[in-house]
This record gives sequence, C-alpha cells and structure tokens, in this order.
Amino acid sequence: MALTIELDVAQLAATRFAISPLSETVACLQQLGGRERQASALPWLRWAEDELTREPLDLPWTWPLIVSGRPNWPEFLVPAPRGSGPSIEDDLAALRRTTARQVRRSLGRVFGSDLRGTVAELAERPAAGLTAIAAELREAHDRLLAPHWPRIRAVLDADVAHRARMLAAGGAERLFAGLHPDLRWDNGKLLLDGDRRVNRGPGGLVLIPVVLGCPHVLVKRSTSTQTTVRYPARGRGALWTAGTRAPSGGTVRLLGRARAGLLEALRSPATTTDLARALGVTPSAVSQHLAVLRENGLVERERSGRQVLYLITALGASLLAR
Repeated sequence: MALTIELDVAQLAATRFAISPLSETVACLQQLGGRERQASALPWLRWAEDELTREPLDLPWTWPLIVSGRPNWPEFLVPAPRGSGPSIEDDLAALRRTTARQVRRSLGRVFGSDLRGTVAELAERPAAGLTAIAAELREAHDRLLAPHWPRIRAVLDADVAHRARMLAAGGAERLFAGLHPDLRWDNGKLLLDGDRRVNRGPGGLVLIPVVLGCPHVLVKRSTSTQTTVRYPARGRGALWTAGTRAPSGGTVRLLGRARAGLLEALRSPATTTDLARALGVTPSAVSQHLAVLRENGLVERERSGRQVLYLITALGASLLAR
C-alpha cells in the first residue's frame, strides 16, 4: 500500500518550495553518524572527518536524537521553513518555537517510553533543551556546512528553478512525476511507495531539496508545522567532483583549455563568482568565456532571486563525455 497524502485545491495551491540550511545541517550530521551515507558525498565526508579530527564537535543534546539506532528521528529538528530561502537563524528560531507538548509527543513517537540521558532531560525541560540543541546545530552549521554553502545553495536554487518550470509546463502531475521515481500524482493524491500513514500538517506541502541527505523521499508522518517533503536535489551528484577532472584533449582542442575547464566545472550549477573563485581567474574573464559557451548552446543561465546561475546543457554534457 502506498503512502498517501491527500491535497484539495486550496492545499495544492499553498504547496511551495523552500531551501533549508537546517535541513542540510541535520543531513550532514546523519552522514557523519553513518546513516544513509552517499557515495556522491564522500569528498565532503572526508573533509568533514578531517575537520572534526582536528577539532571535535561536542553535540551532547543533538547527537542522541539523530544517531539513535531508531528508524526515525524527532520531526521538530527540521521545522517547515516559513519562507522560500530562510537563513540558519530563521530555521533555528522556528525550532526553538516548538512547544513543550510537541517536543514530548515527537520524542514519544521515536523513543516510546525509553527516554534516557539528555533525551529524558529534553522531555523534562523542553525549552532549555531546545536552546541547547539550537546552539549545537548552529555550531555544526558554521563549521561543516557554511564553508561549502555557496556551492550547495547554487545546486538547490537550480533545482527549485527547474521544478518551477516543470510546474508551469505540466502542472502538479508533471512536477511530482519528475521530483523522484518513488513519487507519483494521481487524482488529487500524492503517492509514495511505502505503507506509512501521514497526518498532514496545516496548509500545503513544503518541498525541500537536499544535497547531503539520503537518496529517498522523506515525508513526515506527523508534524507540528507544515508537512515537509525532503527529496534529493537534481545535480547534487556532481557537486563535489565538478571541476576536479581534466577535460578530454578533444574538448580542450575544440574550446581551449580555459573554456573546457569552465564547462567541466559547470557539471554542478554555479554563479560567475563561484566559478572565478574555483578556477582562480577574474569574474570578468569568466563572464567572457561563459558568453561564448552560451552562444554556442553549451551552457544556459537562469535567475534565482538576486543570483544568476549557469548550468551545463545536454549538448555541453555530451561534448565532455566524448
């Protein structure tokens, strides 16, 4: 039996995309804890483990919630973002707003009556515990995610822009059909492989792309905020390897070394500033090369908020594959 989320017209109209720094922070801690480790994230994982060997990260409140051996973790750790692109401060403020009743109910769903250590203390003193968890997650974000956030954010922004085009071109059916192979839309219902029941939160769904998360779709069965649907972001597999491989000799001879290297770097979406920093050249030089590549159909650009992202086209990818 498929997991089913029923959406009426108003709830579908209220469904939106959001990017969550806190969602990525929790996902990166789960990777470090050995939960759903992804081969595509191994370069980041090696970097993070070296960073923590140099200076360990103390997470006495958060770690038992994320790495507990249980199949789930407390839903209040990733509340639904209120805006489309909140800051980590916004996300953590939403976490701290979780009520004592919501904290205890969420802990009960995950741990049952077996509450020990800081988990038991969190149930006894939710406000103080949430403050401590927020501080730990902020430190984890600053050390493990912030150094890579511009690149991660570019992938997330590109994913949301792509999904928006799918929605505009084919409505909810096309949007959800392309979101993940396990998801499908059928006559007002969003169906996901599995047999869990979803107690949908108020309003529409919040669709959150994730770079460092697992390859599956994660839907909260119960929630104190809007129901979130976390799914793997499109293009995340190339994030940590883009620009690390030398383009083929044929591509270099055709485009020149600078433009071939730029095309290779664009296996993962990026801004002009990101590319200039990664390649060690000036933004103006990058812009000139991008203009030539774009004129020849090898890259495309799209606006996401105040940023302009560049992406490799299918023609550009096929050229690199030769």
